[in-house]
Amino acid sequence: MFLYPSDEEDDSVCRDEQEGSVISSLISQLRVGMDLHKVTFPTFVLEPRSMLERITDFMSHPDLIFGAENCDDPQERFIRVLQYYLAGWHIKPKGVKKPYNPVLGEFFRCRYDYPDGTKGFYIAEQVSHHPPISAFYYISPANKVCILGELRPKSKFLGNSVSTTMEGENRILLMGRPDDGEYVISMPNMYARGILWGKMVLELGDSCTARNERSGLCAELQFKTKGYFSGTYNAISGKVKKNNSDVGEISGKWSSVMDYKTSKERRVLFDVTKEGQKIAPKFVPPEEEQEPNESRRLWSKLTTAITAKDMDAATEAKTAVEETQRELARIRDESGKEHAPRFFAQNKEGRWIPKFTIPNDPAEAEAAVQNWIWSASPSKPSTP
Repeated sequence: MFLYPSDEEDDSVCRDEQEGSVISSLISQLRVGMDLHKVTFPTFVLEPRSMLERITDFMSHPDLIFGAENCDDPQERFIRVLQYYLAGWHIKPKGVKKPYNPVLGEFFRCRYDYPDGTKGFYIAEQVSHHPPISAFYYISPANKVCILGELRPKSKFLGNSVSTTMEGENRILLMGRPDDGEYVISMPNMYARGILWGKMVLELGDSCTARNERSGLCAELQFKTKGYFSGTYNAISGKVKKNNSDVGEISGKWSSVMDYKTSKERRVLFDVTKEGQKIAPKFVPPEEEQEPNESRRLWSKLTTAITAKDMDAATEAKTAVEETQRELARIRDESGKEHAPRFFAQNKEGRWIPKFTIPNDPAEAEAAVQNWIWSASPSKPSTP
């Protein structure tokens, strides 16, 4: 379960009669502290896209990280990586929505064509169902940026709210600065308030860290939830440290403006009102050219029903996908065969990494990564 937080103090949702009756029917399933992985949530809370596609929101503002390798100051490169990460949270639908939970073997892939003629490529795959794990990989060879990682969400029912612990991390590589190693960023948790009564509000909460071991730089970020009587929604604060010494502070709201302040300067990290609409478009082949387990084609009927606000058809479409997955799981169990992910494999440390080695030459790398992501398969999808 991955729910979107509110973007303003009044961005909450009053449920209508249909929503109220559906939620009431779920109460019998719920126990405080229980894992929500097996609980079926109503279709009216679904955003019409898969979680595998939702991750691309973090690749929406490439200008914030492209060229970071040209900064000679390690601290400046670190801040550029932070900008990339913090700029991804403002993109979301209105109200209380969650993307589709990906099914085992589902994948989403796309390509970015940037104004300067360079390209970016993205592939994400659901590599595990129990527990749910989504692995993802983005690369722009010409811009010397590589982002990979995995998400392992765990949701619990807390009474009138749901908490989602987002285990996993983003690992960013500035390929033009190989000596930097990885920039590793964890995720904040999410809270959905008012599940059973009152107004439904969602927030980011708790802390996450960004670190680069080679430079000794680390950012400790706090996503603040609103207090019952005081406070504000979507506030963020944090300290940037080098070898445990403070070098700067981050403040603001991730839904509007975030600042970075040092002893020498104060500057805007990201301003949603100015930069929020400059989202890099992604190319996704038409559904008829996609494979059956490719996200948009797999969930096509559900997406159509949600868009048409036909909740009965949406429930039917969602159930059909889930029943198919149960049948495939039964067949695997009877045959004794384990599911083998197509694009990712686990390394010795247990991380999910792409089954791909990037060539050193940028021109060769661009062709190689496109051929790998759109490789030949039984259904032979068209190459964009």
